[in-house]
This record gives sequence, C-alpha cells and structure tokens, in this order.
Amino acid sequence: MVRTGEFEKHFGAPPTVVAASPGRVNLIGEHIDYLGGWVLPAAIDRHLVVEAAPTEDGSFEVVPAASGMGRPARFRNDELHRREDPGERWLNYLVGVLACYRDAGIETPGFRAVVHGDLPAGAGLSASAALETAFALVVERLADAKLDEVARALLCQRAEHECAGVPCGIMDQLAVGAAKADHALLLDCRDLAFRHVPLPGDLALVVVDTGVKHSLADGGYRARREDCERALARLGAASFRELAPAQVESARDLLGETLHRRARHAVGEMDRVGRFAAALAAGDDETVARLLREGHESLRDDFEVSCPELDCLVEAAYSCGPETGHLGSRMTGGGFGGSTISLVRRDAAPALQAHLESAFAAAFGRKPDAFATSAVDGARLLAVESIPNPET
Repeated sequence: MVRTGEFEKHFGAPPTVVAASPGRVNLIGEHIDYLGGWVLPAAIDRHLVVEAAPTEDGSFEVVPAASGMGRPARFRNDELHRREDPGERWLNYLVGVLACYRDAGIETPGFRAVVHGDLPAGAGLSASAALETAFALVVERLADAKLDEVARALLCQRAEHECAGVPCGIMDQLAVGAAKADHALLLDCRDLAFRHVPLPGDLALVVVDTGVKHSLADGGYRARREDCERALARLGAASFRELAPAQVESARDLLGETLHRRARHAVGEMDRVGRFAAALAAGDDETVARLLREGHESLRDDFEVSCPELDCLVEAAYSCGPETGHLGSRMTGGGFGGSTISLVRRDAAPALQAHLESAFAAAFGRKPDAFATSAVDGARLLAVESIPNPET
C-alpha cells in the first residue's frame, strides 16, 4: 500500500500533486537492454512517492525522507547542473529530469517536494528510474504537459545518462512507467515495442535484498557496456542480435578471454528471454528453472557482476527443490550487489522467504531484507483529494 502524508509533516500544508512510482525486478534479460535485446521485467509493490506543491518564488526545495538517498537541497532553475558531492549525488536524477523537460520546451514551476517510500536505493530494484519517473509525473502535472509512456521513459533515460552519468538502457524507465498488474513487460529494446505478458495467477515473486549497495555510476556497469561494444567491433557486427552462439564460440581467439565471455553472455541471454517467456506461458516449470539458473550463472561467470551474497541466495533457493513450490531464482538488476528474485508458488512463498533469510544469516551473520510481492501497475499520479492522512 502506498503511504502518503509526509509533505504535510514537513511543510505544514497538504501537497497539490502526488506521484507513486514502483521498483522493478527483471525476470530475465539482464545487461542486454543497452544492447538492443529483449527483456522481461515486472513492477513490484515497493514504491517511491513524491509529494509536491508549487513555490511562490519559483525555487526548488526537496527533502529526501526515503532511506539511502542524501541531504535536503534547495536550488533555482538556473542551477540544474550535475552534483559531485556524495551527499547530493542523488539530486542528479531530479535535476537531470528538470533539465531535460526544459530542453524539450517544458518549463517547470518551482516546487517543494518530499521523497519517501519503501523502495530501497542501491538494491538493484531500480530506485533511480522510480525517482526519475515520479518526478517526471510531478513536472508534467505542474507544467500542464503530458508525455506518453515511451517519450517519458526516453526523457528519464537521457537524464540518467547526462546528469547521473549512468549509461543505462531503457528497460528500467519503461518497466517502471508502463508496467501492468499481474503481468510482466516483454520489451524489445531495439525498437521499444512491448506487450504485457500474463503471469500465472498462482505465482509470487520473492525478492531478497542482500544489503550490498552498489552505484552503477561507479564504473563497473560502464565497463561491461564498453566491453560489449569492443566485442561487437572485433566481430564486425552492429548488434548481438545478428550473431548466433556458434559464431561467438568460433571467435574466441579473436575476442580474447574477457570479451569472449562478455559476448557469450549477451548472445545467450538474448536467446534465453524468448524461451523463458514461452516456457512460462506453457507452464513448463523445468525449463523456467533451468533458464533462470543459466542466466544467473552467466551473469556470475561470463559477465562477472554477481557477488558472494547473491550467489549464496540463489544456491539456497535451488537447494529447496521444485517439490517445495520453488520454480527458479537469479540475481536481478545491474549487479555488484543488490537483490535476487525467486519465482515460487504463492502458498509456498513464506516458507521460501524464511529459508532464504536463514541461509543468508548463517553465511553472513545478518538478516537480509526479504519480501514477497506480486506484479503491480506502473507509476501513476494519485488523486490528492483522496489521499489518506496516516496521522488521522
């Protein structure tokens, strides 16, 4: 349930606009959105909420009440530049969105805002795209403008590239903005065509946040993308979609060990997405489990973006066996920490969650943040007049 009421606590008056934006998990198709591949994400029932109201002098004041963000900030419309101070880096996602709307000819009135919610930052659940998309909806409401889902996602992606310094693909922004309850989003990142794929009604998603925080702006993410670009250049190909696994294998000497492994992941993961979607629709649990495990192992070994905490959780999940209702697990998100996602029969979700918490605590001496969720709708504006005040 989306909670509101933080704006009035901070500013003593109700907001005039409220946007709620979910996080997302990616069921399969990791690190191939920026390579023009297919992906299959779903929005989850953890949200960032932005409550806002215009200011009289046109300035901006933003209070990050959500955990793991940074300091409050005040700035003017002529101060939409990149922040380098660690306590203000979170602000790059907002000022980037404001600058991109300005460049599109949409001037935003100044506003006060409070950001809060239960979506953790740095957990591989796309808090950055959730933040961008929520602020984009606030900007559009205050500026009396409206972009469609694809145009808004592209604007938020540009903001992340140019101001936050993360060369992300388009998956996160579209998953956050265009998701549909009880469905995954089968997205072709080459032409941005997408369709909603029903998820079996008896399935739940169990998400476990390792607590190992990552920043995609720190370089590992960019390095993987650059590796893939170098591999394509050596292969003389414009896209991994042109290549079959056998072609990559035959080019091992040409590519060298590292680039060969990067290319093998990209081609293999692109192939896995279509087969996974078909297996899910057909109720082929054995293939679903195998493809999720193959995907995790490829991210661990070929792309080298996993970590011991993620690997522990995946192995613990598969130790349960299919008879317990567990279908499959893997890391989700950009990696270098973050979360795992497990598909499980809904009635078996509490037991799997408890098992993963116990296994993780035994290995690392602390309890992870774990929760079960279903797929939910994408980002939306809430009707202000119907917002409940949790203090009453």
